[in-house]
Amino acid sequence: MTPEGVNIAHPDKLFIGGEWVAARSGDWIEVENPASEEIVARVAHAGPADMDAAVAAAREAFDHGPWPTTPPMERMAKLMQMVDYLEPRVPELAKAWTAQIGGLASAAGPMHAGGVAGLRGIASLGERFQWIEQRPGMAVDTVTVVREPVGVVVAIAPWNGPFAIMANKVFYALIAGCTVVMKPSPETPLEAYIIAEAAEAVGMPAGTVNLVPSDREAADHLIHSKLIDKITFTGSSAAGRHIASVAGGNMVRATFELGGKSAAIIRDDFPIEAAAGILGNTITVMSGQVCAMLSRAIVPKARHDELAEAIAGVMKGITIGHPEDEGTQLGPVAMKRQLERIEGYIAAGRESGADLVTGGQRPAHMNKGYYIEPTLFANVDNQSKIAQEEIFGPVLCLIPAEDEEDAIRIANESDYGLNGSVFTNDAQAAYDIARRVRTGVVGQNGMRMEWTAPFGGFKQSGIGREGGDEGIHAYVETKTILTDAAVEV
Repeated sequence: MTPEGVNIAHPDKLFIGGEWVAARSGDWIEVENPASEEIVARVAHAGPADMDAAVAAAREAFDHGPWPTTPPMERMAKLMQMVDYLEPRVPELAKAWTAQIGGLASAAGPMHAGGVAGLRGIASLGERFQWIEQRPGMAVDTVTVVREPVGVVVAIAPWNGPFAIMANKVFYALIAGCTVVMKPSPETPLEAYIIAEAAEAVGMPAGTVNLVPSDREAADHLIHSKLIDKITFTGSSAAGRHIASVAGGNMVRATFELGGKSAAIIRDDFPIEAAAGILGNTITVMSGQVCAMLSRAIVPKARHDELAEAIAGVMKGITIGHPEDEGTQLGPVAMKRQLERIEGYIAAGRESGADLVTGGQRPAHMNKGYYIEPTLFANVDNQSKIAQEEIFGPVLCLIPAEDEEDAIRIANESDYGLNGSVFTNDAQAAYDIARRVRTGVVGQNGMRMEWTAPFGGFKQSGIGREGGDEGIHAYVETKTILTDAAVEV
């Protein structure tokens, strides 16, 4: 069972060792549409035995299959074929996203078209990346540095951006020569099925790409396997800490892109109405369910009340509705437990003494689905729960600062460090402030994203980087070969 317009050949199967096989668990995953509260998809549920089979297939494919030793240019050509296969399926990817998490249909097409197009850049690393480097040594004649695939990769993607995040992990792993076990979120398994079908369609060697959707318990079994070499995880910081402890115990390589509580610093030179427009509309992107979301706005105390009023005006004008309606600006959050989590934080914000300026309720005109109004808290204490913890919903905290130095202090006063912004008309000032904020990405005047650049966080926001040419480093091991004379490579 899949949503209308999403054509998956074997939703009742897992993809292991190049074949579509029944789940040994005999279980199913049901996917709920958060706008209608109806089940829109059922797919096979992998259990521990299925995880073991997928890892074994990936291990066999890495240790004895052709993919790891296939020249990078040939790997690139095969991945370009996968992109060619995926491009006509962008409408399906878009429909799957809207059906599974309530993402706006108006944004789904461009979002997924861009995600597929970006895969060509990763594939092109086959010819652009320096796989082998030679240089003269001090103690030996020739030093040859070789970048080799890290091995069997377990790729775990979240539910908010399931296609682009999973596909990026898979493509970086494959261009490096690794084999992959895909473990998508149980809330959004459909995109990974389409990636698996792409691998099958272009004739990827058996076991190179495997698919095992599951819940947390089976996923935990997967990450404990002694046959894997690397885990790449995008998700919550709490889950990331657990996976890191397991990976550390087994000395498995791991990269993590985790949560955020990103700050926007508004300088005095930036107009209030412009800042309000950016902040009020950004917090509704994907219903606020973005790890890089600008969820803390730090403003000079003298401008605080004016900005609060302006943001409230923007939020009150946001159109809340069904995600398939063209005019909708804010759809539902992804699931019931997410809505209840957000409501818990709104209650905590009220109790903290912050001013609830607007929002905070389920919209009265939506009698079905998991909807919440865009919400603004003003005069927020940066030490409060709503300012320190990731809410993952359309809730913005406005925090007053004494001056620019105080704003930088407040921005850094967080366990997270994923994203950030400086609202200013002075690019040099944006750069100078960005250098002082401990976060992985800082954009001028908004939640800026650049898919050709590395992305990742400081502190509890993760370890390592994805994106850009730098993204491949997490999927290769560096080998040094010392010889008494020059050699052919």
